[in-house]
Amino acid sequence: MSTGKTICCFGELLLRFSPQLNGEWINRASMPVFIGGAELNVANALANWKVPVRYSTVLPENQLSTEIKAYIEEKGIETSGIRHFGSRIGAYYLPQGADLKNAGVIYDRAFSSFSELTVGKVDWEEVLKGCSWFHFSAISPALSQEVADACLEAVQVAARLGLTVSVDLNYRAKLWQFGKKPVEIMPALAQYCDVIMGNIWAANTLLGIPVDRTAEQNPTQEKYLAHSIATAEALQVAFPKCKVVAHTFRFDAFQQGIQYYTTLYKDGKQYVSPEFTTEKVVDKVGSGDCFMGGLIYGLSQHHAPQDIIDFAAAAAFGKLQEYGDASQQTVEDVNRTLQNVLSEN
Repeated sequence: MSTGKTICCFGELLLRFSPQLNGEWINRASMPVFIGGAELNVANALANWKVPVRYSTVLPENQLSTEIKAYIEEKGIETSGIRHFGSRIGAYYLPQGADLKNAGVIYDRAFSSFSELTVGKVDWEEVLKGCSWFHFSAISPALSQEVADACLEAVQVAARLGLTVSVDLNYRAKLWQFGKKPVEIMPALAQYCDVIMGNIWAANTLLGIPVDRTAEQNPTQEKYLAHSIATAEALQVAFPKCKVVAHTFRFDAFQQGIQYYTTLYKDGKQYVSPEFTTEKVVDKVGSGDCFMGGLIYGLSQHHAPQDIIDFAAAAAFGKLQEYGDASQQTVEDVNRTLQNVLSEN
């Protein structure tokens, strides 16, 4: 087993351009830019919570990359896992007020440095030296067969070295464009994972775990919690290495708000977070990443399962009120959010 304590988060760094529509971005000749990417958002949350964390990605060798690495290091994130080849940084455009999962997002990731990743280009033993955990997401293998193969190489090395391996089953339909369905790619990766996070629908789309559509007729929390257990059990049968399954349930509520709760399945028992509701959301980007960060934080620190899911859900909920990709919340901020909802219930 690995004796290191560092968490390694691996995935594509993306520049997020956030234009104000109706021509405002043209008239003002400007738009906000954020340094993002799902796995970097996870790393950022862990660094906020004083967990040793390393970020691994591929960037071109240029001045922008130099400034981005300096920015990441200022956040307390180790950058020794970053490799340099290729010629451009991937990006995406998300108009202000839009949601990543709807048609509002415009990806500009073709021919990025990360998309040129192939098997054998990265010495994963070197990248993972001193690490106890390897985290990736379903966003990376969505890019191409070559990147998917490189992700498989990475998780195989991580598993062989005795690291805990976690995956976020975030599904982006616009990214799976290379002729393979997610369910043809992701199961090979999931077999190396100790922790699987997502929701019951992502588990279906990415890993082929059945969804009972009757649960969506007159949906109730009770139905979804029961389905969460069924999905978690099915995942552990299909992927015996998996010890922990976490699910999020986020539904639009009110006019601009959400209803949110989450589950953790471990050692044959389900743990459920409090239900969080808000009538207004500042920015939905990065909320799931913050949840994943909370999971890794609690599991790596060997916290009690109920405390783990409560903290992770509160962190995700708190991120909804922050503008930008990455959370700035401290442990104290997250615990304050949690205490507020517990006192209301």
